Amino acid sequence: METGIHELTAGYALDALEPEERRAYEAHLEGCEQCREELAAFWQTTEALAVAASGPAPSGELRERILSQARQEPQVVVPLASRRRRTVPVLAAAAGVAAVVALALGLWAAGLSSDLDDTRAALERERAAAAVLADPGARSVALQPGAATDGRLVVDPDGNAVLVVNDLGPAPAGQIYQLWIVPHGGEAASAGLSQGADGVDVIPVEGTVDEGEVVAVTVENAGGVDAPTTDPILGSLPV
Repeated sequence: METGIHELTAGYALDALEPEERRAYEAHLEGCEQCREELAAFWQTTEALAVAASGPAPSGELRERILSQARQEPQVVVPLASRRRRTVPVLAAAAGVAAVVALALGLWAAGLSSDLDDTRAALERERAAAAVLADPGARSVALQPGAATDGRLVVDPDGNAVLVVNDLGPAPAGQIYQLWIVPHGGEAASAGLSQGADGVDVIPVEGTVDEGEVVAVTVENAGGVDAPTTDPILGSLPV
């Protein structure tokens, strides 16, 4: 089967194919496990972006996997079996349009009563996030099992990353969500702060995420900290 048929997965997931293309893709889908897996991943992502659903409480296993890396344990602490990379052009339409436009409208409303420079900086961060989501070469990385919510980490070819989470909720009073880039066997580096939000939240990751690293989120005192002081509530699989 020609390679081009695989490129129709995103359009099929979004119901954007012509009738002839749809028939050809559905016939191909019956015998292609790769396309079935890609299609399931696309549908999982778009469903998470469109439907608010609370997630399970984080497990002790998740906590130990991520923080053991930040404490420089010499052991392998994150399973590597799920490191297969996927190209996700559908995120440009699903996440880039739905999530970023909604966030931009929220920032515009907030900017009416806030400092103009802060508002411009916030909008610039959202534009950067939209660029990552719209990059056809971006990869979608699943979250660790047992995360506090569902979502994906999206990483472009240059290592710029965006965390897309569903119904994380606002941070508790006096606290904030802090992102961390955690290299295997290395020290966690702060990767930005977020107040959190209900529904779909698109959180830019400050810095670049390299191969083998994970992105984790902890709840810290307002203003952030230099190193994690609490157990992570979620983390990605290795990039």
